[in-house]
Amino acid sequence: MLRVYRQYHSALVNNMNIKISNTRPDNGWVAAEYGAQLLRDVLKKNGKASIILATGASQFEMLETLCKAGGIDWHKVTIFHLDEYVGLPIEHPASFRGYLWKRFVSHLPVPLATFHYVEGDAPDAEAECKRLSELIKAHTIDIAFIGIGENSHIAFNDPPADFDTDEPFLVVNLDDKCRQQQLGEGWFPDFESVPSRAITMSIRRIMMSKVIICTVPDHRKAEAVAGAVSGPLTNMVPASILRTHPDCTLFLDKPAASLL
Repeated sequence: MLRVYRQYHSALVNNMNIKISNTRPDNGWVAAEYGAQLLRDVLKKNGKASIILATGASQFEMLETLCKAGGIDWHKVTIFHLDEYVGLPIEHPASFRGYLWKRFVSHLPVPLATFHYVEGDAPDAEAECKRLSELIKAHTIDIAFIGIGENSHIAFNDPPADFDTDEPFLVVNLDDKCRQQQLGEGWFPDFESVPSRAITMSIRRIMMSKVIICTVPDHRKAEAVAGAVSGPLTNMVPASILRTHPDCTLFLDKPAASLL
């Protein structure tokens, strides 16, 4: 059987493991294969696993590969996802719940143990945060699959991000650069249609994950990547906090890595 090996370059910069692939598809494949092997190992050792999944255009290739990875007992895996717009129903094309169902959950060979969706259109967003917070407190997150936004956000923790709160989920206001990114990726017809509030997993809760796999393609993310890797550690560059995690790997394609 012909096997295809994706080539990438590795580096360690400011405590961050970085793997740079030649192309965006290769980048997603490498990140997913790395995560799939870690997930197999966790399941073999513990008999169960809990993971976090991100959404957005940057995760297309990674999620497509991950859901097809062999040897994973998905019925033993619990999944949380990072964020959702306040007030947006799952039927909306920009819904992250809908995104994950269409692009990931519906393609799995067996049902998951549990998928804890963020109900963005719950009647009370603060109550939804409390519900999710209680759920995730009962889990140790083995692997967090995340990305970095154009404004360096992690999940919807826009600058200045709250590095200190212990609350696992928050209601946040989205800044204009974040909303413009959502428009630019084609999720909404115009800027006014982009919601201004969201429910997001907090920085500290994401950082509690045992392993973080951060997949970031495209030149439009290059400035955010450079700030995260080599700029000051500050809540004005939320992704810079990743440098303090003991096991974070940043997967980049060449355009995303172009300013390093």
